[in-house]
Amino acid sequence: MAIRLAAQESTCEGDTLEEKFAFARSVGFDGIELSGRGDGVFLSRVDELHAACAAGVEMPSAVAHVDTFIGDFDPEVRRAAIDELKDLLGVVAAAGGNGFVTPHAFGLFSRHLPPFQPPRSDEESRRQLLEALDEVAAHAAGLGVVVYLEPLNRFEDFVVNTLADASFYIDEIASPGLALVADTWHMSIEESDIGAAIRAAGDRIQHVQLGDSNRLEPGAGHYDWDETLDALDDIGYDGWLAMECGLSGPARDVLPRVARLLRRE
Repeated sequence: MAIRLAAQESTCEGDTLEEKFAFARSVGFDGIELSGRGDGVFLSRVDELHAACAAGVEMPSAVAHVDTFIGDFDPEVRRAAIDELKDLLGVVAAAGGNGFVTPHAFGLFSRHLPPFQPPRSDEESRRQLLEALDEVAAHAAGLGVVVYLEPLNRFEDFVVNTLADASFYIDEIASPGLALVADTWHMSIEESDIGAAIRAAGDRIQHVQLGDSNRLEPGAGHYDWDETLDALDDIGYDGWLAMECGLSGPARDVLPRVARLLRRE
């Protein structure tokens, strides 16, 4: 498997995206995963990102750093989140990227914390998520990009926690504008057999996010990286592996170790 690594935008040294890209390359990475901030922040960067793309900066993806999500309980908030996600997808397209990472919701509700019972039935949650994903996937496909649906652990979401959970929605929508992101930190909590879960999800996985068992960089915890890399190799994965974690030290010291670990050098 050819490894392509993306560093977090916020961890790259430099003032411009061109400088950050040069830094990423200097520490063994191939691109940058962007911060997809809401409230018009990411949208305001269209010209900057378009220029960086023209200059050769590799920005394959962006991850949601927003306040509202497409699974919100409030219909007006949910509608606004769907519309915002469609705008954010347009920014990714302008940056020459592949897709935008979003969960169903973040921090909205957990069955493992009081009051334990969500204010909406499981059937209604699935129906509303399918409706939202159908709309945003069609929009993404029209732009030539992808919505990457991210399963979160049980304390951060109550609907999509595992690769199998997310695979249901990928199969139901069956759109080139929707795919699955496998986040290793969330998998370390939710999957009983990570290798088997990856192999079962197969080519639904089009993006991977990286974090060790302690949500620091790969190699800083006790996650089994060989198991994940072997499983990705088995499914013929050819997408990006993007950092989505904290760092145990300065990026220029940490990231070269990560690159060597994941490239198995």
